[in-house]
Amino acid sequence: MTEQLRLMAVHAHPDDESSKGAATMAKYVAEGVEVMVVTCTGGERGSILNPRLQGDRYIEENIHEVRAREMAEAREILGVRQEWLGFVDSGLPEGDPLPPLPEGCFALMDAEEAAEPLVRLIRSFRPQVITTYDENGGYPHPDHIMTHTVSMVAFDAAGDPERYPGTGEPWEPLKLYYNQGFNRPRTLALHNAMLERGMDSPYGDWLRRWDEFQRAGRELTTYVPCAEYFPIRDKALLAHATQIDPDGGWFKVPLEVQQEVWPTEEYELARSRVDTTLPESDLFAGLRDPTADRGSAASGTPGTMAP
Repeated sequence: MTEQLRLMAVHAHPDDESSKGAATMAKYVAEGVEVMVVTCTGGERGSILNPRLQGDRYIEENIHEVRAREMAEAREILGVRQEWLGFVDSGLPEGDPLPPLPEGCFALMDAEEAAEPLVRLIRSFRPQVITTYDENGGYPHPDHIMTHTVSMVAFDAAGDPERYPGTGEPWEPLKLYYNQGFNRPRTLALHNAMLERGMDSPYGDWLRRWDEFQRAGRELTTYVPCAEYFPIRDKALLAHATQIDPDGGWFKVPLEVQQEVWPTEEYELARSRVDTTLPESDLFAGLRDPTADRGSAASGTPGTMAP
């Protein structure tokens, strides 16, 4: 493929882009790939998770504007473009029974309607590759699950001239991935590495409760080497100051341990309209070779993925 490579990462809230696949995006930006982050909601109902900022009345009363400024700083650090879909955060319901979701929130939108602005962005940005969440949302936040649903509708619809007329010339993305950076093999490897070095691991409780919060059986198909970009990832994450405690669990594993023990970010290839061989080390595998078979992309039928 001789044309410009473009990657679109679809996320639910500001800060998700910095905690899921950020080093991958920084790597591709450094290689000249155009990268766009799409943020579905403004994070208006997100809690202030940084103890240093809790109780700050200005932040509490202006959380939407504050999180937008944090997002602006993070996207500059990552070197990506970023667009908002403009939907309202659904919040994370708590209690037994769970309370109803707030009226007008993202998770209660009709999926076909909510996909329209994403289709418009796909048709204008023209990405070959899109990343999003799996059907469980990565974790069961209603906005993450809705992000998956909307992403799937848009991936299938963007290349169909009969769907969403008036949103630009059709464009068919060729590959779609689920972010799977929070996976058990990675967590276990880092946990054991900390214990072997005589350090406390932040992942003991994670591993003990894994079955409660994670669904087993996800296939990790793609391991992107990006250890040298972990510092950029961490800097972008810290830009989301309301959401990230700099003394919290995110940063308990020393950077050099992470780079040595687990130097990749992981993905699950969910859809491909080009031939590729698994496992991959590149989200653009099958697209960089000018002899790659793109006939399946033209017909809209999936390419073969060799095991």
